[in-house]
Amino acid sequence: MRDERRTGRRVERQTEQGAEGRPHRVVVLALDGVYPFELGIPSRVLGSADGRYEVLTCSVDGLPVRTSADFTVGVEHGPAALDDADTVVIAPGTDWVTAELPEPVRAALARIRPGARLVSICTGAFVLAAAGLLDGRRATTHWQFADRFRRLFPQVELDPGVLFVDDGGVLTSAGAASGVDACLHLLREDHGSDLANRVARRCVVPPFRDGGQAQYIEQPVPESGAASTAATRAWALERLADPLTLTDLAAHARMSLRTFARRFHHEVGLSPGRWLIQQRVAHARHLLESTDLPIDELATRSGFATSASLRQHLHAAIGVSPQTYRRTFRTTR
Repeated sequence: MRDERRTGRRVERQTEQGAEGRPHRVVVLALDGVYPFELGIPSRVLGSADGRYEVLTCSVDGLPVRTSADFTVGVEHGPAALDDADTVVIAPGTDWVTAELPEPVRAALARIRPGARLVSICTGAFVLAAAGLLDGRRATTHWQFADRFRRLFPQVELDPGVLFVDDGGVLTSAGAASGVDACLHLLREDHGSDLANRVARRCVVPPFRDGGQAQYIEQPVPESGAASTAATRAWALERLADPLTLTDLAAHARMSLRTFARRFHHEVGLSPGRWLIQQRVAHARHLLESTDLPIDELATRSGFATSASLRQHLHAAIGVSPQTYRRTFRTTR
């Protein structure tokens, strides 16, 4: 089953250092109307990764930037910072849910070198799409703006139900805190889950959130007293090696199969089966990175019936075999 949060990209170990031996350089482009919270996410998350990243913030002219709040922010860099960026992050703002880009913004984006990784947070995807950088790609943005995005950019394959989409060097994320998920994903892809987990703990955020945007979209208030599946999900995470079935999960939650499946999807945005596969793949990745277990035993501990099943699901999720993944992430970081 395909992992909807990280499809479209083979695992490629990013260089820990940028050009001339410096740390991987991340440049965040702040545009007028920028949301302060989202603007600070890359620095807070990637800046907590033991010096592996240098995070800079720039504007299109080097001048202070008006935010969506009642203050402006001063930036240390102008658009020239984009020239040698290894990763460029487009922060979202109030003024950019449009297909039109002013010439200074287009000129700044044109400075990004070929091969640089592109990241957008929330409505920053509109900026990438307006510049033609998402044409023919799969992407996401805040669910509230999905219909407008589709109307403006029919050439982009929009998936508004997920927290982020990694489409091979271009990563788009959903609203607000999904930028944290996206940055942790970059850490996980570049340096493995151990570092990503450590950074998540430092930032006091979950290292890996379940499901997608569906759980946050405005929906009718559930009936009074409706039970949650949260306890059953926690129970299942401690038993991933067991052959859990929908019947097992529903019985633990003390719900009928139909009620449990409906409630689970409402809360998580995925079916129980797809969620279990995601969790098992995530656990298998951790074991591949942190142990030397034989693949057969690792598959069993992750809840896959056979090593072939593990290979199938890992390849569907991230495009590589267990052996290739282990070689990539068991090297010195």
